[in-house]
Amino acid sequence: MRHPSSDPTRSARISRRTVLVAFGASLAAVPLLRPSHASATADCAGLDDPAKKEIAMKLVSSAENSSLDWKAQYQYIEDIGDGRGYTAGIIGFCSGTGDMLDLVQLYTDREPGNVLAKYLPALREVNGSDSHDGLDPDFPGDWRRAAQDSAFQQAQNDERDRVYFNPAVQQGRTDGLGTLGQFAYYDAIVMHGNGDDPTSFRSIRGRALNSAKPPAQGGDETAYLNAFLDARVWAMKQEEAHSDTSRVDTEQRVFLDNGNLCLDTPLDWQVYGDGYHIG
Repeated sequence: MRHPSSDPTRSARISRRTVLVAFGASLAAVPLLRPSHASATADCAGLDDPAKKEIAMKLVSSAENSSLDWKAQYQYIEDIGDGRGYTAGIIGFCSGTGDMLDLVQLYTDREPGNVLAKYLPALREVNGSDSHDGLDPDFPGDWRRAAQDSAFQQAQNDERDRVYFNPAVQQGRTDGLGTLGQFAYYDAIVMHGNGDDPTSFRSIRGRALNSAKPPAQGGDETAYLNAFLDARVWAMKQEEAHSDTSRVDTEQRVFLDNGNLCLDTPLDWQVYGDGYHIG
C-alpha cells in the first residue's frame, strides 16, 4: 500500500497523472504499422500476453503501491493531498480527474443499485477539483465494500485497460516496439496521462521523436527507448510529486541496459530504494 501521509518521502512516492479518456478512442482509429526497420524484438510476446501483462501490473504496483500484490489494491482509497481528490483502486482512479466517475458509471451500468451508484451526482460535481462534497464521510468505506464485489473488480480492470493499458500497447506496436517499450509507454500514461500539457505522454513521446526514430520509422529500438526514457525523466522532474525518477533509473533503464527488450524474467529492480524480484 502507499505510505501514510506522515512519511516525509511520500510526495516522491506518489505517481499521479491527468486523464484524457478520449485517448483510447483516438488511438483505436490509428492503423498498426509494420516496422520499416527490422526490430530486435520482432519475436517478443506483446505486453498484452497474459504472462507479460501480469509482469506489467506488478511493475506498476511496485512504484504506485510499494507492493507486487496489485490485486490487493482494488480496495485502496485515500486523499493523498495532490489536488485530485480521492485516489483509489488498482490504477489510482481519481475523483478529481474524471476516471473515477467513468469507473463508477460503468459499474452502475452493469450493476444498478450498487453501493457506489448513489455517489454519481457528487462525482460529477467534484470532477476537476479536490472537493469531497457529497462524498464524505461514507464514500471511502463504501468503496472498500464495493471492492469485495467481483463485478467492481472487473470494472476496474476494464477501465484500466481501456484508458491506459490498451492505448499504450497499441501505440507501442505502431512504433515497432517490443514488450519493454510497450511497458515504458504504459507506465508513462499511468503517471502522466495523455493531455496537451508538456509533461503528458503525448509530449514525452514527441520529445523522444525529436532525438531518435523508433523501429517503425527505421530507427534503432534501444536508441529510441533511451531517448524516450530521457524525455520521461525530464517530465517527471517538472513536478515535485514525480521528482524521484527511480522507476525509470533503477527499473526500466536497468532492463534496457541489460538488453532485455522482451521483458523476460527473471527481473530484479529497485523503486525508491526498495528491491523487487520476479522469477
